[in-house]
Amino acid sequence: MQNKQKKNAWIPSYAVFPLLSCVTVNCIVYFGIAKLAGEWKHYDLTLPFDRAVPLVPGFVSVYLGCYLFWIINYILIARQGEEHCIRFATADMMSRLVCCVFFLLLPTTNVRPALEGEGIWVTLLQAVYNMDAPVNLFPSIHCLVSWFCFIGIRGIKSVPKAYRVFSCLFALLVCVSTQVTKQHYIVDVFGGIAIAEITYYIAFHTNIYRLSKKVFDRLYEMFFSRRKSACGKESEV
Repeated sequence: MQNKQKKNAWIPSYAVFPLLSCVTVNCIVYFGIAKLAGEWKHYDLTLPFDRAVPLVPGFVSVYLGCYLFWIINYILIARQGEEHCIRFATADMMSRLVCCVFFLLLPTTNVRPALEGEGIWVTLLQAVYNMDAPVNLFPSIHCLVSWFCFIGIRGIKSVPKAYRVFSCLFALLVCVSTQVTKQHYIVDVFGGIAIAEITYYIAFHTNIYRLSKKVFDRLYEMFFSRRKSACGKESEV
């Protein structure tokens, strides 16, 4: 068995394909379904609670800032060992397949408020509205991924407790941001968290992750072995 852990590597070799797979599946599901179901009938799941929630444009900073949070935590989670990384990636991809089913069977939309006033937060939120169509709302991938960032390190003692607490609080703050920016309904939040917890439990309490591991092992062997062989031939010349 080849050593897949480079000493002091920021992203271990074994984590390259699992992380890339998470990004790929997410993009295919989110953008693919948005394109496919764009003209379908969409349902508005707005509740009285949603109408009562105030618009707070400043929270767009959290809504957008969470992308950095995702990158940092996914890499941190991947560094916790090959098995943990693959189980986590399996849960992540499973969650997107569940989202795919909901996006296809229950296309959702909402009516965004007209933004008033000036300032950087209003400008940024308007830019989000312009770039991100109000589709694929239930469940919220923003909430789902942010919750994964927390539960992926929730029981990891090697990660400082302070950072684990921060990850929980920031994930909850992201959920709040989806509400006060009017990007999602409240049911989207609970849906995203529930799907994250369920798929995470399945991946870490069954052997389903072994299917992913076989694929990742094969990709690793194909890519890194050929790369090493090529380097070896060059050195001989």
